[in-house]
Amino acid sequence: MSALSSAPKAIRPDRKKKSRHVHNALGLLTFVVMIFPVYWLIISALRPNAEIRSYDQTLWPSAVTFDNFGRAMDQANFGTAVQSSLIICVSAVVGAMVMATVAAYAIGRFRFAGRKLFMIVLILVQLLPPTAMLIPIYLQLNDLGALNEYWGVIVIYLVATLPFATWMIRGFVINIPKELEESAMVDGCGQMGAFWRVVFPLLAPGLAAASIYSLINAWNEYLLAYIVLQDNDKYTLNVWLANFTTSRGVDYGALMAASTLIAIPVVAFFMVIQKKMAAGLTSGAVKG
Repeated sequence: MSALSSAPKAIRPDRKKKSRHVHNALGLLTFVVMIFPVYWLIISALRPNAEIRSYDQTLWPSAVTFDNFGRAMDQANFGTAVQSSLIICVSAVVGAMVMATVAAYAIGRFRFAGRKLFMIVLILVQLLPPTAMLIPIYLQLNDLGALNEYWGVIVIYLVATLPFATWMIRGFVINIPKELEESAMVDGCGQMGAFWRVVFPLLAPGLAAASIYSLINAWNEYLLAYIVLQDNDKYTLNVWLANFTTSRGVDYGALMAASTLIAIPVVAFFMVIQKKMAAGLTSGAVKG
C-alpha cells in the first residue's frame, strides 16, 4: 500500500493551457486574414504605379512613393467630394443620434400600448436590404423634389440607421436607474430637465457606439448616393472613386491612395471614441 502511494503520479497535460494556445492561434490567424486587405491597400497606395501592374508582386514595395496620393488629390472634384461627404454624413449622424436618443428614452422609460410590437418592428425593418427599396425611394424623392439634393441623401441615411441606433441606445437607457431621475425631480427638475442633466450625460457610451455605426454606414454607402446625386460636384467620396476607372483603364495606384484617404476619417473617429464605444456595446446588452 505504501509502495503504491509513493509511486510518482502520471503527469497529465494542461488542457486549459493547451486550449488557450489554440484559441490564441485562431485569434491571430483571424486577425491576419482580416487585416491583410487593409495592409495590401496601404502598400499598394505606396507602390510605384509600374510595380502595381507587374505580375511579380511582393509583400513590400521595392520603393516607396507618394505620387499616387498626389494624383488622387489632383483628381477633379476631390474637394467637392470631401465637402459633400462631410455635409451628408455629419448631418445624418447628428440627426439620427438626436432622434434615436429621444425615441430610445421614450421606449425605455414609458409604458404605452404597442411598445413591444414597435421594438420588434424596429428590428424587422433592418432586415430589408436598401436595394430592394431603391425604386420606391427614388420615386418618392422625385415627388418631393429631393433628387440631386443633399437633404434627400441625408434623409435616406438617417432613416436607414435610426432603427438600430434606437434599439442600441434603448438598451443603455434601461440600465440607468430611475432613482437618479427621481432624485433630480425632487430637487426641482422637470422630466426633461432630469433627462438632460442626469440621463443624457450617462448615455455617452451608448451614443458613441451608435454614432460610429451610423457614420460607417453613411460614409461607406455608394449606391443610393450614386442614384440620388446626379451632378459631379455633388458626388460623395465613394461615388467620386469611379473617376479613376476610365476607357483607358484603371489608375490603381491613385485609386488605392484615394481609398486610403477616404478610410482615414472613420478610423480617426473610431480611435477617439473607441473606449466609450466598447462600454456602450457591453452596457446595452446586460438588461432588457
